[in-house]
Amino acid sequence: MSSTATKPVPAYAQIKDYVRRQIESGAWPMDSLIPSEHELVKQFGVSRMTVHRALRELTAEQVLNRVQGAGTFVTGQKYQSTLIEIKSIAEEIKGRGDQHSSEVLILERTSDTKALAALELPADAYAFHSRIVHFENGVPIQLEDRFVNPRLYPHYLEQDFHTITPNEYMTREAALQRAEYVITARLPDAVARHRLQMEIGDPCLVLHRRTWAHDQVATDVMLWHPGSRFQFSGRF
Repeated sequence: MSSTATKPVPAYAQIKDYVRRQIESGAWPMDSLIPSEHELVKQFGVSRMTVHRALRELTAEQVLNRVQGAGTFVTGQKYQSTLIEIKSIAEEIKGRGDQHSSEVLILERTSDTKALAALELPADAYAFHSRIVHFENGVPIQLEDRFVNPRLYPHYLEQDFHTITPNEYMTREAALQRAEYVITARLPDAVARHRLQMEIGDPCLVLHRRTWAHDQVATDVMLWHPGSRFQFSGRF
């Protein structure tokens, strides 16, 4: 006969599990100060080194945030970003059973220095620029302000963006390799507020995104959405 013994869980791992349970249960809410290393040493009857390892690993996993001279806190945001699939706004609207329409405000060639820098193009180059309002059942839900790399999309200005979205055209021309993005809440300027039919003081949800194709920056885009009419969602 043979038997297998269950390996004991190391003390530092038990402390990590304890900390996670406290956070998940709400006993230690986000941004709250957790007990000190000294207090955890007394509570668990282990060495300072064991507690230090547990907290160090939880900090590396972005569960905790250690502030010099202040203590260790529960991280305020569990994830640094939200997984968002890059899809055409028209596809999303039609997927809800609604009607998409758009209004092209600007479609031009530009030498804007910030746009060239964002697209990693030389200072003597140019970029393409479009500004489009997207509507769902006649209600504006997105102001798209986009700069495009003409090396990847030389025929961008020739497209009819009333019948196809920039995203649909670009995806068809060159498959995207990767993306980086930031989501913020901002007050729109007068132009964005007017185009999105918003009241003064109402905030926007703004998605700033850069994408790459063929190892080059493909596009730099700001997507403005009325906060009262829009939300981001996804699964990961």
